[in-house]
Amino acid sequence: MELKNYQAKGRIWLETEQDHQLSPGRQKLILAIKEFGFISKVVKKMKISYRHAWEIINELNASSNLPIVEKNSSGSGGGGSKLTESGETLLKQYEQCQNEFEAFKSELNKVE
Repeated sequence: MELKNYQAKGRIWLETEQDHQLSPGRQKLILAIKEFGFISKVVKKMKISYRHAWEIINELNASSNLPIVEKNSSGSGGGGSKLTESGETLLKQYEQCQNEFEAFKSELNKVE
């Protein structure tokens, strides 16, 4: 009897003691904020509600000891949002974890 060819799969997310901090979906949100700078543009691209985007941002900020996303309420463009330095650091850490996890899965899938 021959076994089927199984593949290791999975996704990775970062957690604090209270909450999950970063997952693939939240990463997409943070990257879109970094790219566009306006939540209104982000929600159109991601096809999520404005309220849901702010709920996620508020959860990210609340579960971190430093803010991840800052809201700018002034400026010639009428405000916007930006990733903070701690947000950039979190994003880099998450991307590093993802890369290492992908390499781990690749190694597992080489086993015959």
